[in-house]
Amino acid sequence: MTLSSLTIIGAGRLGRTLGRLAAASARYRIQDVVGRTLASASEAADFIGAGQPVADLRQMRSANLILLSVPDAAIGTTAQQLADSGIRLDGAVVFHASGAAESSVLHPLRAAGARLGSLHPAFSFADPARAAATFAGTLCAIEGDDAALPALQALAEALGGRPFRLAQGGKAAYHAALSVASNYLVTLTDMAQGLAEQAGVPDDLLQQLLGNLMRQTLENALALGPATALTGPIVRGDVPTVARHLAVIHDPGLAESYRALARQTIVLAGDKLANPARAALLQLLDGAAQSAGAATLKT
Repeated sequence: MTLSSLTIIGAGRLGRTLGRLAAASARYRIQDVVGRTLASASEAADFIGAGQPVADLRQMRSANLILLSVPDAAIGTTAQQLADSGIRLDGAVVFHASGAAESSVLHPLRAAGARLGSLHPAFSFADPARAAATFAGTLCAIEGDDAALPALQALAEALGGRPFRLAQGGKAAYHAALSVASNYLVTLTDMAQGLAEQAGVPDDLLQQLLGNLMRQTLENALALGPATALTGPIVRGDVPTVARHLAVIHDPGLAESYRALARQTIVLAGDKLANPARAALLQLLDGAAQSAGAATLKT
């Protein structure tokens, strides 16, 4: 059985983890491991258990697959450096692992004959050893040239991942979805905790009070769908309660966030929220925003 060769450019946590998993699959031969220094490349190759350490792109060899495991801001520059190195990449699949960037950021490599793509595991690589041990079942988003996708799907499966294809040009929306689901959930938790503390809820009860409700709500939203799981004053058309909320939120940024979320909740409520309650809620939110803007101008 002929193994596909895999070269890894970037000796960080993600590159080390995917390299070890690829080597362990017995379906890939780790060829070169490129780092900023020979020492870092050697450490990465030792962790992977395979690969020739390289500190200069011009010294690396071509391979069936080449992973640019570098920070997002460096992907384009690294692709250009690889293109300028003179290495022939006819038929090679060159890909990166960014969650936000499209494969098009690798465009300088087309002239060298490369097929371009990206493979983003929805996973945290904080500790490479732990990541390698727990990676199985990870969803992996792939996109890129039609000729590159079968190779990326096969690699993701060999790593133990579950690949799925994104729509063309869908990478930014994909990453925005992950950010809303992860980062903004943390922000919402902070907002809720601040309001609960303002209400006088004891610190030792905050996690139980909010955590139980948030977990139950998230489970309902995922199981039933957001529209079916939606409860609360917006979908009930309870204008006085929303007005009381706005009256006690004194932080301008928090008030703005509340109003924005309330407007999106009105959209989500759909036909379950009928006029005149819908119109009254929108009027309340717009009036509160105008009042906040006027207060800001006065100060």
